[in-house]
Amino acid sequence: MSRISLFPITTEVNDKNHLVLGGCDSVALVGEFGTPLYVFDEPTLRGKCARYREEFGQRYANTLIIYACKAFINRALALIFMEEGLGLDVVSGGELAIAKSVGFPLERVYFHGNNKSPQELEQAVKWGVGRIVVDNFFELSLLEEVAKEAGARPDILLRLSPGVDPHTHAHITTGVVDTKFGFPMAQAEEAVARAMASSFFELKGLHFHIGSQIFELEPYREAIGIVFRFAAEMSTKYGFSLQEFSPGGGLAITYTDDSPAPTIGQFADVITSTLLHRSHEVGVEPPRLVVEPGRSIVGQAGVALYSVGAIKDIPGVRRYISVDGGIADNIRPALYGARYEAVAANKVEVDDLEQVTIAGKFCESGDILIKDIDLPKLVPGDVIAIPCCGAYCLSLASNYNASLKPAIVLVNDGKARLITRRQSDEDLMSHDNV
Repeated sequence: MSRISLFPITTEVNDKNHLVLGGCDSVALVGEFGTPLYVFDEPTLRGKCARYREEFGQRYANTLIIYACKAFINRALALIFMEEGLGLDVVSGGELAIAKSVGFPLERVYFHGNNKSPQELEQAVKWGVGRIVVDNFFELSLLEEVAKEAGARPDILLRLSPGVDPHTHAHITTGVVDTKFGFPMAQAEEAVARAMASSFFELKGLHFHIGSQIFELEPYREAIGIVFRFAAEMSTKYGFSLQEFSPGGGLAITYTDDSPAPTIGQFADVITSTLLHRSHEVGVEPPRLVVEPGRSIVGQAGVALYSVGAIKDIPGVRRYISVDGGIADNIRPALYGARYEAVAANKVEVDDLEQVTIAGKFCESGDILIKDIDLPKLVPGDVIAIPCCGAYCLSLASNYNASLKPAIVLVNDGKARLITRRQSDEDLMSHDNV
């Protein structure tokens, strides 16, 4: 596999042997914007949106694709998703505020979360979000109070936990019995009965989300079967109508050459064929389908650029290449054991390679971005480019060691636009009182 195959679709190597993203020389981007720098490729981002619309639309026309903002969102990306006809899956008042700030159609916004505050629910009801995805009995009661006070009747989905293991990392498994998310199936009937008995909201359907970075598609089939059998039972007992169904998202992406992920088409085929089969099997009218991809839309579009600093040799053990970012802008390797590929952006195609470990600059021994990777001989000032950094890097970023969060640029057709400026020292201290 080519060393640049995991990078955005516009990626090239120019005659200077530099990595080119969206028509922009990455070394020139570093010269203009500094490092660490996150670069998002607009054609890749829009292409993933289009692929989701096409793959699901041709198999099941009654589908809405909503982007899971937790992977990463800012105002510029929210505008792109609006232009591409997607909805948004938000999990906080902050994500909802970003959507509203750009005029995103709030009827295409779904509000998730296992502990929404009264203020967040009030905001969601007042602003008229499309669906509130209710996670537990406490939220059912709280939402009744909020809706009664507002004189509104919001549409809701119930999030179920179908008890299916997607065989991903334990930290990103969300559909098993022992999870903080959703109603376990043993409590799901009571949740439906209470929701249908309430006059303060309208139960539209059911939702589940079994996890993230999922390579195996069979767990989706299993979970869909469980939920559709349950829906049929609720129809018989309570007259429940499954108007809308969401299997969440969670599709993996390929981070390293040795771990290829399923395609969007394969994912769409499993979801839609199983939905149609189970609908027919249990006698339920096929509902509207809502799919919630995050990582698989934004992951490949993002590239992290770092400058090389200190180099440490431990003879017979390891060569450490330290860069000016790390755990504060990408905690995934430390948190999940996530693995990445990388290239030297200022000398991409070089045959003479050596094994090194890319270390971050922060005061944690676990601040290692990539362990044991073959790269050209590096010197201070070289630029390291890590692909597939569009998801869960910036959204999990921190100011650890009082570091400054990086700048973000959007590239397309040889032009780079700053969409989030680098934090300043003043930003870092702006909320302090002395």
